[in-house]
Amino acid sequence: MQLDLSGRHALVCGASQGIGRASAIELAELGASVTLLARSADKLKTVAEKLPRTHAGQQHDWRSVDMLDTAGLHATATEIAGNAPVHILINNSGGPPGGPAHTAEPAAFETAFRQHLLGGQVLLQALLPGMRASGYGRIVNVISTSVKEPIVGLGVSNTVRAAVAGWAKTLSAELAADGITVNNVLPGYTRTDRLASLLAAKATAGRQSEEQIAQGLIATIPAQRFGEAAEVAAVIAFLCTPAAAYVNGVSIAVDGGRTRALS
Repeated sequence: MQLDLSGRHALVCGASQGIGRASAIELAELGASVTLLARSADKLKTVAEKLPRTHAGQQHDWRSVDMLDTAGLHATATEIAGNAPVHILINNSGGPPGGPAHTAEPAAFETAFRQHLLGGQVLLQALLPGMRASGYGRIVNVISTSVKEPIVGLGVSNTVRAAVAGWAKTLSAELAADGITVNNVLPGYTRTDRLASLLAAKATAGRQSEEQIAQGLIATIPAQRFGEAAEVAAVIAFLCTPAAAYVNGVSIAVDGGRTRALS
């Protein structure tokens, strides 16, 4: 099975922690040169210094930018692609705050749309020429199982994640002939800072402790545990390899079997 990514350049968003950081590590293990993107310069520098260098010629780098800064994001992505064509894009960004959809302010939807969908579109347009020129492109969007089954209490996230899934499915058909695949990975309850913040918010809003809430969530997972960021990252990395060239336009749940939907 062809898993070698030597000679490929990956841009990983949200790479300072969690699934983004784990994905960067997996891609570097497979030989890719990785550029990290997130807001925290200090964290990015630390991650970049520790990334594996398993193949000759690997060079890792980082850029600090906010996905909500559309102009800044465009300038940064253009600079990165100008330095070295990007073949792999991992769209990954922290989710919106929890809460019901009907109580959310319109601005919350607007902010989430700008961060997740407009940010992805800006990156796509900056990187697409390099993918087309090389005849190789892998775009993986890290979204949520909510695109299959909306999650109670995540109204804004459910809405915007579904929009990203529709965008990705459309792109998968438009770009396939250029050797570019577009897929989504849907993490379930994964042990990250995002999960920790959701547990804390639920505990603050209710009468249960974080541990009680966590056990309630685990009870809904056939695997009877939370996932690890590295387990999600392994699926993301596979989708970026030559072996996954015929996997296109799909949304893959990595959730220990929690999602009940058949497709």
